[in-house]
Amino acid sequence: MEIAKLHTMTKLKIPIIVERSKIPGPTILLSAGLHGDEINGVEIVRQLIVQKINKPKTGTIICIPVINIFGFVNQTREFPDGRDLNRVFPGSKTGSLASRFAYFLLKEIIPHVDYAIDFHAGGASRFNVAQVRIVPDNPELKALADVFHAPFALYSKNINGSFRNSCDKLGVKMLLFEGGKSIDINEDITKQGVEGVKRVLQHFGMLNNRKKAAAPETKTIYIEKSSWVRAKYSGMFHGHTLVGHFVEKGSILATISDPYGKIEHKVKAPNSGYVINVNDAPIVYQGDAIYHISTVLAHE
Repeated sequence: MEIAKLHTMTKLKIPIIVERSKIPGPTILLSAGLHGDEINGVEIVRQLIVQKINKPKTGTIICIPVINIFGFVNQTREFPDGRDLNRVFPGSKTGSLASRFAYFLLKEIIPHVDYAIDFHAGGASRFNVAQVRIVPDNPELKALADVFHAPFALYSKNINGSFRNSCDKLGVKMLLFEGGKSIDINEDITKQGVEGVKRVLQHFGMLNNRKKAAAPETKTIYIEKSSWVRAKYSGMFHGHTLVGHFVEKGSILATISDPYGKIEHKVKAPNSGYVINVNDAPIVYQGDAIYHISTVLAHE
């Protein structure tokens, strides 16, 4: 895919890897790099290609390891025009650079797709536990999330202008995978993403006979509601809580201190729940999001 060039007139081509079986079946899109700095998703799709998991027994698998090639080159979230690609869908043929990319994806690729898994990571220094996100009250997506079997699944509504929202309107069932943080590759997150895809392909009879999907060790925890804990003070951040762990209300999550050894503030859990995102930044400012904790589980 070639839509635009750099200001130096250098061509930027975005590879789209298509593998099709002779036996008819579903078409699945595996995409990453919608935000150019979310490298862990790119690594997941790369691993799927390297391990030849993208060669289906039936149907078709489309891989786009890096959608936002401009952001990937610069290791930034946005497009050169300053726009977040995941907020400009469905895009426009004559709009901004990001808008044109969104338009091309929806017009040229998505009409061929039945299911999609789009890989993301936490923004800035915030590390997401391996999770899938689906809209509530959608039995087919819930069943697909069960098959993928990430450690956590969050019910979240579609955001206007997002890739997921546009795919939903076009009838494409999408799982949004979140894991790790930007400008980082985490081996465990990569493994969770790869194994989840293998389970989905196996479910549809598409997984190559030479590949095996690992059986999940634990049950997926579904979260209906969650909330952010924000820093009440600025200072040096010392986190004591690991992502994915369950914390009790009132337990100490972290401390925020000044650099001179005079002040140390404790950060306590406002409620009991699972920690699904932690801030790994060494310095935080008042109001920064530092922990994301579940408040209501699906079975409650």
